[in-house]
Amino acid sequence: MEYVKGQVNSQVTTDNNRPQEATHEKVRKQRYEEETTKQKSKQKRLVRIRIIPIWLRLFIIAALIAISAIAGVVIGYGVIGSGEPEDALKKSTWQHIIDLVEKQK
Repeated sequence: MEYVKGQVNSQVTTDNNRPQEATHEKVRKQRYEEETTKQKSKQKRLVRIRIIPIWLRLFIIAALIAISAIAGVVIGYGVIGSGEPEDALKKSTWQHIIDLVEKQK
């Protein structure tokens, strides 16, 4: 440590600092390599091939909704309503229901 015109110059030059500098360099290199591998893995993830395309997923969902609605009508009319389940799918049944609803207005 030197004192020069009101300033303290504290440069320590020992052999102990050199191994620390080497370890810092190793850490920096490891971090850089990790970042580059992360970037490469992100680039690989961007190219994704879907097994089921989105348009087919939407079609499947719409078909499942329609099937569940039909099953609900058949169960509701046939089991709960004590009617024949096949009658729930006939046009005349629905026309009768629509006439009952419009007549009440």
